Amino acid sequence: MKGSGTVLLLALALLCICGSATAEDDNEFFMEFLQTLLVGTVEELLEGPLGKYNVNEGARAALTELKSCLDGLQPVHKEDLLKLLMQVLGGEDSS
Repeated sequence: MKGSGTVLLLALALLCICGSATAEDDNEFFMEFLQTLLVGTVEELLEGPLGKYNVNEGARAALTELKSCLDGLQPVHKEDLLKLLMQVLGGEDSS
């Protein structure tokens, strides 16, 4: 479980670093990034949402490991994670 926490922390850091425009642009970037991360490939991430960034080999390796971890999740857990992220990005209150 220690590796999973590290991977999630990496994902959050990557999202914070990469999104540096208006709030609307941030949400669009985050949603495209997360959708591609959950259902796409690492190559699609690098060509799509991360296409304008210089992604070094270490970051590519981290993205590959992150994608591998996410691919190993049960579908119901992926769905719950996506719902949570949409709730956070949408500013919805969970109560």
